[in-house]
Amino acid sequence: MAIVEEMNSFHTYAFPNAKSIIVCGDIHGEFNAVIYKLCIQYQMTDTVLIVAGDCGFGFDKPGYYDNVYNRNSSRLSKANNWVVMIRGNHDDPAYFQEERIHHERFRCIPDYSVIQVCGHNILCVGGAVSIDRDYRKKHDSRHLRSGVASYWADEMPVYDKEQLDSISQELKIDTVITHTAPSFCELILKDGLTEWAELDPAIPADCAKERETMDQIFTYLKSSRHPVSHWYYGHFHQSWNSEMDVILFSMLDIMEFKEIH
Repeated sequence: MAIVEEMNSFHTYAFPNAKSIIVCGDIHGEFNAVIYKLCIQYQMTDTVLIVAGDCGFGFDKPGYYDNVYNRNSSRLSKANNWVVMIRGNHDDPAYFQEERIHHERFRCIPDYSVIQVCGHNILCVGGAVSIDRDYRKKHDSRHLRSGVASYWADEMPVYDKEQLDSISQELKIDTVITHTAPSFCELILKDGLTEWAELDPAIPADCAKERETMDQIFTYLKSSRHPVSHWYYGHFHQSWNSEMDVILFSMLDIMEFKEIH
């Protein structure tokens, strides 16, 4: 079972019965596929799988996601696996901040949550800039007629020093999972950034602000002497690893699995 606690201004999610941790790149609505990959293709058991954003919440009505869980609950239960998700820029933030999906083995968690599993304290912070937001805004009216949206203005990551202070009073973070990444660790730009910026001139500045936010989180954790050794993120749909400042940064491709040891 998962043990959920609210400590000061942040949430912790403990999985005392888990024996392994997998972090996964963007899934873009492929909920059934990622659970199949975890439980059937790889036959993993006693595992917490953490999706690093762009899950796909908000593009369908809420009942759809409950049906996804109902369809897969026995498979997750039989394997004793859990799926925990943080927000990306292709997610409605309300699903995460309000914990609208909170099944025992399938849940969304708010920014600045800490997952405690297999001896790790894992900080999770979601959000990023959608470089295709101009297109998605123009097509939002079609989605809204069906009761759903395709773009959310509060998609950006947020630097929250108050929550970081609260975490630092209680825990030491050794692993970070975010959707995007600090400015110094991603070597390849999102495909089509220049073309999208021609339609939306604010995109480059907003991308810079996104990276500045992640830099602030990195700087805080380093200055507060958190023993961070690994930082995982998705968003860029590519796979890349590099060690910088004694931290291994890992960019995860779509549906890519990586084990946290």
